[in-house]
Amino acid sequence: MSRPDLLVAPIVAAVMVANAALTGKAGPVGYALLLAAAAAMHFHRRAPIPVLAATTGLALVYFLTVEPEISASVPALIALTSVVRVHGRPYALASALTLILGMMASNLLAGQPPVTAIKGGFLVMGWYVAAMAMGVALLQADERAAEAERTREEALLRRAEQERLYIARELHDTLTHAISVIKVQAGVAVHLAKKRGEEVPASLLTIQEASGDAMRELRATLEALRDETVALARLPGLVERTRAGGQDVRLTVGGSPRPLPEEVEQAAYRIVQEALTNVTKHAGGAAAADVVVSYGSAGVVLQVDDDGHGQSAGAPGVGLTGMRERVAALGGTLAAGPRPEGGFSVRAELPA
Repeated sequence: MSRPDLLVAPIVAAVMVANAALTGKAGPVGYALLLAAAAAMHFHRRAPIPVLAATTGLALVYFLTVEPEISASVPALIALTSVVRVHGRPYALASALTLILGMMASNLLAGQPPVTAIKGGFLVMGWYVAAMAMGVALLQADERAAEAERTREEALLRRAEQERLYIARELHDTLTHAISVIKVQAGVAVHLAKKRGEEVPASLLTIQEASGDAMRELRATLEALRDETVALARLPGLVERTRAGGQDVRLTVGGSPRPLPEEVEQAAYRIVQEALTNVTKHAGGAAAADVVVSYGSAGVVLQVDDDGHGQSAGAPGVGLTGMRERVAALGGTLAAGPRPEGGFSVRAELPA
């Protein structure tokens, strides 16, 4: 608890006791009521509603048994502000009406004419309205501060994503150029060997074939990276490109397809893309893969299963780590591991 909060109770007690001493009507019971109300102020932040109820009751008893003095309700005014700040406006309104009616009743018991007693009650209403207005102002300030913090975090996430995208593009551009040089050089070497009638080394043919496969994969990935409008609607095109590369892939869509938030659409596409890339790399060329997209009321479920004999997406590396990061950022879940019947399975659940 901060130092200002620790000083609230003694300062309020001093003000009320000094005012009661000036009027000379409090007596032992009155001072006890005032001190009890001031002591309750120590907890007005931790338990605002109970403190408001206690201070309202003590102020009401003071009005009816001692005198209708507005200073006796100072603890209730402070607690009222704290309650409004934590969305307890009905409680605050009930407290204010109770104290206003208690002031009117105490005026009547003191012998004042009814009109004068009612006027006195309405005159103190301004104090309670001001306390409630202060609580509303503090609540709005808290909400603006929370919104500013949330906006700042979103901006940082966007900048981080843009930086990651830039780095990925640069890496892919550099690697594409390097592999292109390797492919060309290997092709020239194969051509010269054949022209001279020499037997082409198997290692050279392997380099030529591997560099060609790597080029196709890098170009497909780079094309997707450069196009930031990825969405689940583009999955059929991704599947067709994978099939064109010689991989057997089947796509099934269940539920009622509908547009999802942009970040969910992008994450879902990237997860399927990475899972299919890993099938191509690790499961073997003869492996078949099933991609299932299931739409539900809570979001979308993605499942990519293959029947290969390799580790597929289970191999530790950047791909699986990237999937986990995307899913975690959206508050979803990811399960990836070998299937009992062979092959590998990736299942991601993304909330909408």
